[in-house]
Amino acid sequence: MEARDKQVLRSLRLELGAEVLVEGLVLQYLYQEGILTENHIQEINAQTTGLRKTMLLLDILPSRGPKAFDTFLDSLQEFPWVREKLKKAREEAMTDLPAGLEEKGRTGRRMGWGAGEEKGQKCQTVGMRT
Repeated sequence: MEARDKQVLRSLRLELGAEVLVEGLVLQYLYQEGILTENHIQEINAQTTGLRKTMLLLDILPSRGPKAFDTFLDSLQEFPWVREKLKKAREEAMTDLPAGLEEKGRTGRRMGWGAGEEKGQKCQTVGMRT
């Protein structure tokens, strides 16, 4: 999942928890499309409240690959207002992110003044272990 999509899910987390019931079609669609495994479904269904189920789904989705966000949007057929809110937040995030932000975590980390540098010094890129 792209960084902007993760940010959208994070920023709307409480609203999604209050408005989306993941039981039923949402989970089954995500399972059908290969986003969730049978173990994920069992783990989510074992939660005691609808809010906990939704929160666990939101914790799992970011690690489920590049199609997870779009498939989640597709799964929200019963919640068109939520789907539209997510799409709008995604569009806004696309215009707000600086160019190259998606690649930052893959090629290196930018160090700034908060990392022990004095004001006026140039930032440097350092490699990251993977």
